[in-house]
Amino acid sequence: MITPDQVEHVGLLARIKLSGDEKKQYSEQLNDILDYFEKIDELETEVEPTYHVLALNNVFREDAASESLNQVESLANAPKEKDGYFKAPRIM
Repeated sequence: MITPDQVEHVGLLARIKLSGDEKKQYSEQLNDILDYFEKIDELETEVEPTYHVLALNNVFREDAASESLNQVESLANAPKEKDGYFKAPRIM
């Protein structure tokens, strides 16, 4: 339990002048905080850690080779092409 005298000592260390009402108020508030920590200490914390909310690991499709487009098919819908390559506007 924190007493108003201890609060006064901390106030002196911090170079803060506290009135009698402030010492009492801060003492009560600090004791409430310490009581809350005691409640937290009573909680059951021996549970397995959760790394992810869902129990899914590496959900990816199977990687398999398949046919791709040839050069003519891939350039068929290109807005511009030159010498068998995609032509894009200059950036700079």
